[in-house]
Amino acid sequence: MSDSPQSVAFVTGAGGEMGHLLIPALRKLGYSVVALDLVRLPDSIREQCVETVEGSVLDREPLADLFHKHNPDAVFHLAAVLSRKAEADPDLAHSVNVEGTYNLIQLCHQPARLTPVKLLFPSSIAVYGLPNAETKKEAGAIKEHEWTVPAGIYGCNKLYCELLGSHLQRLQGMPDFRSIRFPGLISAATLPTGGTTDYAPEMIHAAAQKKSYKCFVLRDTRLPFMTMPDAIDALIALASADEEQLSTRVYNIRGFSSTAAEIRSEVLKHFPDADLGFEPEPARQKLVDSWPGDVDDSAARRDWGLNPKHGLTQAMADYLVPAMRRRYGDD
Repeated sequence: MSDSPQSVAFVTGAGGEMGHLLIPALRKLGYSVVALDLVRLPDSIREQCVETVEGSVLDREPLADLFHKHNPDAVFHLAAVLSRKAEADPDLAHSVNVEGTYNLIQLCHQPARLTPVKLLFPSSIAVYGLPNAETKKEAGAIKEHEWTVPAGIYGCNKLYCELLGSHLQRLQGMPDFRSIRFPGLISAATLPTGGTTDYAPEMIHAAAQKKSYKCFVLRDTRLPFMTMPDAIDALIALASADEEQLSTRVYNIRGFSSTAAEIRSEVLKHFPDADLGFEPEPARQKLVDSWPGDVDDSAARRDWGLNPKHGLTQAMADYLVPAMRRRYGDD
């Protein structure tokens, strides 16, 4: 990654949870940022960008115009239809998650460039598909090549794009495709947006606001999670790595692996009066049971130095609770 102030990063889905922290991080690295989202971005983001655009990754001509105008060095493709909405509207999910990604892959394929455009593709543990909760428990921490038989539309979309990007990179060398399979992400800065792993941040936000909350999975449901600051650090670290360091194009990462009951207990340490219960939704429970309880992130640690700061206890005490008290007050 170049430290030159002239380096340009193009961020899609810039108004989402990840974009709010990624854009300042890119600016700190010296990038000029061009941001795209379906809706007008808040002033706090707009003022950090050289250009912001309201549009879709499906709008090929405007995207091509932006590429021609700014010639980005790196593309951070955050725009996606998440798991819950993808199940409800698979046609929309395929259009945005697959066709939109392919649009960007094609635009990044610029043979005239001396160095390839880096395309950073956030993927998900939804690409995994274990048959039931018992197998999930026995499987333990899953490696990148194991159980890639997704049980949901979102996972199918993400896995296909991983395979496509990796294949075209091997075949053509353009773009420089790099992907992270993110676990459940927990942010204190923005509200959860309906993802299937969002029961964890929803518990925390509800407790801080003194609202009751019913968790939509069983108490013993286990998933890997990570705080949003650690996720941004990982994305930047992968983008910054020399290509020779990479042993694969798709990496597992995680901060900690916890059950829903363990997360609830940790929340109650800080908000002892919180009303947090469990009311599992069968369809969402089935989907979560197909996702691993933990992932093996040794390749990311070895290849580009993944080193998350937050386990569950640290995430709550050092990041989430202080931010929640500032956000919602401490009365």
